[in-house]
Amino acid sequence: MTSNQPTKLDATHFDAKARQWDDNPVFRERGQKLAQAIRETVPLHRHMSVLDYGCGTGLLSFPLKDELGAILLADSSAGMLDVVAEKIAAQGVTNMTPLKLDLLADPAPAQKFDLIVTSMTLHHVPDTDHILHLFHGLLQPGGYLCIADLDQEDGSFHGPEVDVLHGFDRADLSLRAAQAGFADVQFRTVFSIAKENAGGTRDYPVFLMTARRAGA
Repeated sequence: MTSNQPTKLDATHFDAKARQWDDNPVFRERGQKLAQAIRETVPLHRHMSVLDYGCGTGLLSFPLKDELGAILLADSSAGMLDVVAEKIAAQGVTNMTPLKLDLLADPAPAQKFDLIVTSMTLHHVPDTDHILHLFHGLLQPGGYLCIADLDQEDGSFHGPEVDVLHGFDRADLSLRAAQAGFADVQFRTVFSIAKENAGGTRDYPVFLMTARRAGA
């Protein structure tokens, strides 16, 4: 008997796609555009410690690796992390470390970070407020949070069969970030994702939200 309940995209879903992920030029272009938007918003430097949460194959962090210090690439998908590890080895990268991590289930890393980045991950996390509080706790005072994700949509991006959040209202997310302890919350549209659905091609805007943990 089949279930009518929506399917949650878990780690095994991404494990199956990991080997072909970087073959998609759209995914690679997204990573480059987000990296450039972060460069334009955050004063990056070579001593900056970074957590890339929901890193996938590292398409956001690899373009930034030469401008940052130690980068922890965390994901719940072992398949994605295998690809990350192979890329690190192939390129002789010395400042990147992969880590299997689900912050809603696993203990948080003991270290604190100067920058947390996360791309197209937040809408897969059921408890937005909790993850924002966790991010706040993982940042050094004055540290930056960069979240790239979908503007609020009607559920057609993934379709009704997939159990994820339908993007975010910017004003609501800004308020939630402030309640989690963040300041200087700003948004910018970085690109749109064009997808085919029953009504034809539709564009889904993707924002970059930047915020800071208060402190020196």
